Amino acid sequence: MSQKYPGGIISKTAPVTVGPVVGEGGSAPGIWTLEQALALQKQNLWPKPTLPKELYAWGRNYYGQLGLGDAGAYTDRSSPVQVGALTGWSQVASGRYFTLAIKTDGTLWSWGFNTYGQLGSGVTTRRSSPVQVGALTTWYQVAAGARHTFATKTDGTLWSWGYNTQGQLGLGDAVRRSSPVQVGALTAWYQVAAGFTHSIAIKTDGTLWSWGRNASGQLGLNDTVYRSSPVQVGALTTWYQIAAGAYHTVATKTDGTLWSWGYNNSGMLGLGYTGNRSSPIQVGALTTWYKVSAGNYHCVATKTDGTLWIWGLNNNGQLGINNIANRSSPVQVGALTTWYQVTGGFSFTIATKTDGTMWSWGANSVASLGLNDVANRSSPVQVGALTTWSTLPKIPVSTASFALKTP
Repeated sequence: MSQKYPGGIISKTAPVTVGPVVGEGGSAPGIWTLEQALALQKQNLWPKPTLPKELYAWGRNYYGQLGLGDAGAYTDRSSPVQVGALTGWSQVASGRYFTLAIKTDGTLWSWGFNTYGQLGSGVTTRRSSPVQVGALTTWYQVAAGARHTFATKTDGTLWSWGYNTQGQLGLGDAVRRSSPVQVGALTAWYQVAAGFTHSIAIKTDGTLWSWGRNASGQLGLNDTVYRSSPVQVGALTTWYQIAAGAYHTVATKTDGTLWSWGYNNSGMLGLGYTGNRSSPIQVGALTTWYKVSAGNYHCVATKTDGTLWIWGLNNNGQLGINNIANRSSPVQVGALTTWYQVTGGFSFTIATKTDGTMWSWGANSVASLGLNDVANRSSPVQVGALTTWSTLPKIPVSTASFALKTP
């Protein structure tokens, strides 16, 4: 099975169709393996998105995590508000009351709650506007947990900082850090995800690694022993995409299969029952899963046919199926085949369609849905009328919401 990648296609075998991802800018036509693309990225030769993107925020803002510059009394926002006047944002991730983002020039920025050093600024001072982390221009991907942060660079190195009482930084100890510290010496990290207190990553060779809290088996190591350094999960080299919820993990493989493990009290593993699992278990038998995201206690995914599926806790309507009953197996949201990107937050969900519209549903007591009110929704509702939304964040434990759009 082939998968889309910014600028082209990655696949273990040659796909039938090739070409760049529409709307993301750059140009690298042809067939690219993951290793080839990463090699070019490390040399800064892989095309970056050329379309300038604006950053918008809404929802909970008690600690200034929306980045809107509020002084003293932080005000929640019930509709999307632009963060500053800058364009050129490429990626954003929000943890529990703090936010980080990367720009297309490779710089890293952070704001919000900072008691544990999770902003990476070298101090523990709270910020209500974006502040650059250091002066480097080589940051590539960012992920935020409850109080800890990860980022990769274009050279394939992995860095972490913030809270670390359960070894979630992967540094071999339980000491918190207020500035980025490299995790080991490897230059082969590809993707990283952070849960409440556990961490998951994939390397360029397709192997899967985990560390941090493991009380519910969320590390996938067939035990409940905590780890303070990365440990490989099994021996497979076919892992493709990962997402971490509060205490559970979901992942896809290059063959399009879906896997899950960890905490499962509300059926968030999608296995049809509610027992925890400490090793990866396949969700059904399908090979058509495309994009997956984990919320606090629920999961949401799209398939290659553009359909949207969801499961887990549903007490606030975060599954979008017009009720508040939990589901322990994937359930389709409506019948549309035009869903493109999805993200799960703290008891709510946001998604975009191929027409560039944005939709939200679930818990809304702090205006996380961006619908200009605080009423929960149990079915998808369009956020405004814009058709230029392009990128959604990683916000599994956040009550703040963010999205990137083209001007």
